[in-house]
Amino acid sequence: MQRDFLDPEGYFSNLGKDISHLQRTIVPAKKLLEAVRKQSFLVLHTRESHRPELVDLNTNKRLKAEREGAAIGKQGPLGRLLVRGEAGSDFYAGFMPAAGEITIDKPGNSAFYATDLEHILRAQQIRNLVILGVTTDVCVSATMREANDRGFDCLLLEDCCGAATSDLHKTLIDSLAHEGGIFGAHVDSSAFIESIKR
Repeated sequence: MQRDFLDPEGYFSNLGKDISHLQRTIVPAKKLLEAVRKQSFLVLHTRESHRPELVDLNTNKRLKAEREGAAIGKQGPLGRLLVRGEAGSDFYAGFMPAAGEITIDKPGNSAFYATDLEHILRAQQIRNLVILGVTTDVCVSATMREANDRGFDCLLLEDCCGAATSDLHKTLIDSLAHEGGIFGAHVDSSAFIESIKR
């Protein structure tokens, strides 16, 4: 839940994308975060970001962003786009990690790519993941698919995820129903919050 994706002056807006579907996630995601903090969940936050020197930015990703007119590392209203330490790379208001919560900085779409996420989960003996964030069709989907391949059971909170368009979001949600939930299950966050209160 980064400013570069949710803020009107961030990276996603610089791509010329409408962020209204992304912003619809803010209220339910804040409620969810508040609810899980009252329980014994391990909360992990992820940020798609690159080192200031851009040495972890591969050519493929660099060229795609440049073609869209929002070169990674380019100066924007919130600092250099998708660069660690810049204002845009930070968490959107209300999503700052609390004490004891872990932040994973990732140079790719999946939270497993070039990070120690899997090591943390295995060390903590965690098998089940509850996933939310933006964008549904890219980072959320990539993370969920990789988690599934690594043997984790995933639950996606549909109203806490957003994409550039509602159609992109719906396509990913619809794909989860195939083969008995091939990559995981999905539910509305209010139902999940009710279930953890019991």
